[in-house]
Amino acid sequence: MKMKQNIIKKIAALSIALTFFNQSCTNLDEEIYSDVTADNFFKTNEEFISALGQAYASLGGLGNHSNLWSVQEISSDELVITTKGGDWYDGGVLIQLHQHNWTIDNGFFNNTWQFLYGGINNCNRLIYQFGQSDAPQATAFINELRALRALWYYWLLDSFGNVPLVVDFKETSPVGNSTRAQVFAFVESELNAVINNLPTDVSAVTYGRMTKWTAHAIKCKLYLNAEVYTGTAKWTEAAAEAQAIISSGKYNLESSYKDNFSINNAGSTENIFVYPYDKVFAGGFNWPMMTLHYASQGVYKLTAQPWNGYSVVEEFYNSYIDPAQNPGPQGPVWKGLTSDLNGDGISDDNGTVDSRLSNFVVGPQFNPDGTRASDPGFEGPTTAAPDPDGAPLTFTPQINQIYPNGWRQGGARIGKYQYEVGGTNNMSNDFVVFRYADILLSRAEALWRLNSGSAEALTLVNQIRTRAGVTAYGSLTADNLVAERGREMFAEMTRRQDLIRFDKWGSTWWEKPVSTATYKLFPIPKAQRDVNSLLQQNPGYPN
Repeated sequence: MKMKQNIIKKIAALSIALTFFNQSCTNLDEEIYSDVTADNFFKTNEEFISALGQAYASLGGLGNHSNLWSVQEISSDELVITTKGGDWYDGGVLIQLHQHNWTIDNGFFNNTWQFLYGGINNCNRLIYQFGQSDAPQATAFINELRALRALWYYWLLDSFGNVPLVVDFKETSPVGNSTRAQVFAFVESELNAVINNLPTDVSAVTYGRMTKWTAHAIKCKLYLNAEVYTGTAKWTEAAAEAQAIISSGKYNLESSYKDNFSINNAGSTENIFVYPYDKVFAGGFNWPMMTLHYASQGVYKLTAQPWNGYSVVEEFYNSYIDPAQNPGPQGPVWKGLTSDLNGDGISDDNGTVDSRLSNFVVGPQFNPDGTRASDPGFEGPTTAAPDPDGAPLTFTPQINQIYPNGWRQGGARIGKYQYEVGGTNNMSNDFVVFRYADILLSRAEALWRLNSGSAEALTLVNQIRTRAGVTAYGSLTADNLVAERGREMFAEMTRRQDLIRFDKWGSTWWEKPVSTATYKLFPIPKAQRDVNSLLQQNPGYPN
């Protein structure tokens, strides 16, 4: 807990130290007002670290609705938000995301754009301010900010592709798009420039901050997707970046998968880079609200009522259960699976199942006193037909339809992060950005791409499967690799890029038809092009 408290205090301290302001990358002519200058601040480590708080606080948008995480996840085969009568239609933007027929004015894209460039602008401002200081430690903090800015640009590169490179805080003129290859080269060069000067220790001092190992993780993912981003594969480079982290000896797989996402997950030896949320001092992690049912408020004794939104696509949920152990006419039977409130996720009376089913909340839901939670509106006007299990609250993997009258209880719910009994609308779990298991799987894939018979690649993947308590693979194929990545990395903002990299993004899944290559990139938001005529739309989208 001390690690979390340290970084949260640093984030909170900035509200006193600096004057906050926002700046859009396509509207760069705001005047800067601040009493903080190089002459009277940025002299001590404490002052630098205090100022760093805002750069990291920008990451606080990762855990809430309608932002980067949402567009990455709803557009994949993992999650869906069904329209439940009068709930969650929201002008059709959520259905657009799931079915890959979004428009350029879908507000989720503009939210994501502003979120990403907001983080970049904070980095640019602090790099400029730190650069005015004559303190000897200024360069080290600038290196840290450059690495963090590279992360923001990595996400932009992945999501929008051809985006403006804004690196000078004093720039006041509109900036046009750079090509995706140019943005890739920028991220690569920035990380190469600073990586050997970043901290190598893993401690309370560096928790939630950029380290050499986080930079290696960004580079690993950058190279893993290089063929998509630039047309040139970099599998050897991806494998090498992953190996640098493995060889460091700084990280290990936790014996229990769910420990990486517990309420007090600051002690995980697997999490490489996190954003440390706190329900009091660093809010914004809203998953209980976003996914749980209205009646789940009583189940978890929450102080606010959830919104009953995000559900898991049935086929994705079913990928975790061996049909030989849980056979059923519609795939694996959920009836023997029961969630609990202690973070253990799923128990099964019918046989061993994948321990990563802790990713989900499914089955009958019980209040703390042992009584069944009830959904009194299950037969109300918001549904086309009663939920199949009646008024008792029961999350079934099956979902009847995406629109207009989805079941209120349809779909397993996100259980990735342990929910706190008695919690608020904000969670205190630290949000995982990079994790050691992803690095192992990334090296395995890179080695497999170079040699499909790689023994090391198979061993690495089977480390993950052994931890999950499932049978080891005898060989690797494209299908079992992408499926294993899906099970391990559920809801960690990797599924979209994985499906694209394995050429499955245009395929059909539940309530989604075949989609064209246009949708491999999100559109440049209409709202941004309206204020910056230099921005060119991505190929395939209307101008």
